[in-house]
Amino acid sequence: MNPLSIYLLALAGLFGLVIGSFLNVVIHRVPAGIPLTRASSCPRCDAPVRPWQNVPVVSWLALRGRCAACGLPISRRYPLVEAATAAAFVLVAWIALDADRAIAGVPATGAAVTVAAALLYFAAISIALTLIDLDVHRLPNAIVLPSYGVALGLFTLACLLGAPWVSLGRAAVGGAALFAFYLVLRSVRPGAMGGGDVKLAGVVGIYLGWLGWGPLVVGGFAAFVLGGVFGVALMISRRAGRSTAIPFGPWMIAGAWVGILVGVPLAEGYVGLLVP
Repeated sequence: MNPLSIYLLALAGLFGLVIGSFLNVVIHRVPAGIPLTRASSCPRCDAPVRPWQNVPVVSWLALRGRCAACGLPISRRYPLVEAATAAAFVLVAWIALDADRAIAGVPATGAAVTVAAALLYFAAISIALTLIDLDVHRLPNAIVLPSYGVALGLFTLACLLGAPWVSLGRAAVGGAALFAFYLVLRSVRPGAMGGGDVKLAGVVGIYLGWLGWGPLVVGGFAAFVLGGVFGVALMISRRAGRSTAIPFGPWMIAGAWVGILVGVPLAEGYVGLLVP
């Protein structure tokens, strides 16, 4: 790996730390309806969070996980979210370094950067939506609905910069198809699928469809495999029953990343088994 690539990966990691710090605010405030613009403060003593106390990961370690004013413990989730976001951004940047060849062989640097930006956005909302759904069993419209515009807008820009328009058409079809599929599931079994899951399905379908039909099928199917395995494991361990509500959003997102990362080789391998 050349020095420029190492520099870009390091830059992506630092950017991920900053975005991860913001995601902590989003995860806490969006479900509660608290404005994102409100200054951060300690929930017990109301002491404001100083700039030096808001450095991702480092501040939590320096403060030993406690409020500087009253000693209230600060959840380990905060540095973990920041570190996880940094790792996700490094992964996306690593993928993007080969993005020129990934976009159907079109040597379009601008298109590659735009697609990378779309994937970085999806990585960020993946972390936020996963934790929010685990916390409150809800996928907020404030995050999901704007994601349609962000994804389609960035992919359209990528096409204007040289990516094939067929990819954008496939993304639109993928989004509509996965949305319709989840909508049918919700209609057949109203309690098994939430409205937020249906809306998120369209966003997931756009991303997977952009990458190809293989990733769309693999990513869509992987959500049910992963969710099913987790549900069975909970029942075997007697931590859940057949009527226990399990948030499905995290598994939709996990399945999406399976499709993004290994959807093409998995689909090709499966087709190879069927057609020698």
